[in-house]
Amino acid sequence: MFTFATLSTFIIIVIGLFLIPGPAVLLTATRTVQGGRQAGIMAGLGIATGDLIHTLFAAVGLSAILMTSAMAFQVVKYAGAAYLLYLGIRAILEKPVDPTMPEVAPKSSLRAYGEAILVEVLNPKTALFFLAFLPQFVHPESGASFVQFLVLGLIFVTMSVMYTTLIAVSVRQLGRLVKRVPWMGRWSGKLVGAIYIGLGLKVAFQSR
Repeated sequence: MFTFATLSTFIIIVIGLFLIPGPAVLLTATRTVQGGRQAGIMAGLGIATGDLIHTLFAAVGLSAILMTSAMAFQVVKYAGAAYLLYLGIRAILEKPVDPTMPEVAPKSSLRAYGEAILVEVLNPKTALFFLAFLPQFVHPESGASFVQFLVLGLIFVTMSVMYTTLIAVSVRQLGRLVKRVPWMGRWSGKLVGAIYIGLGLKVAFQSR
């Protein structure tokens, strides 16, 4: 179904995106500090659950578009590529964000899980990202599109759980590392911007 090159490229890009501190990282770290490792791990599981929901919606919707018209699917892919280019340019131009975690009240593990799901599901930027990101690795000639979407989404979600769990277990050490290496904050936006732009250009210039 997937070539080694496609899967390896997908995994490398996902790892690169995870390495950039974002809302999921900050939420997991904050819940860990406020409620302990279990609360942080549950928050990470909630984020992954929200991502899985977005994956299912993207898989169902985009697979339906493909069944209706291959041309329409190409339009969706190129629109997604344009969105990724926009995200990349914006990330490069934005000023570094203060990584300081906000003050929040302690949460129980179950509540941290539920709130993380809600935050991720209701985030329109996450929905747009999945609609733009997953189609770049789906090739209808290689098999059922829905299955491809689902497999990619499950890989993403599994890697997300592993990453957020690692954060919850080692949040204090990671915090000290960021403070000791200030250039990470200055260049993180440019790095993620380059990843987005590279993915967008890959689609824009690849052969049909």
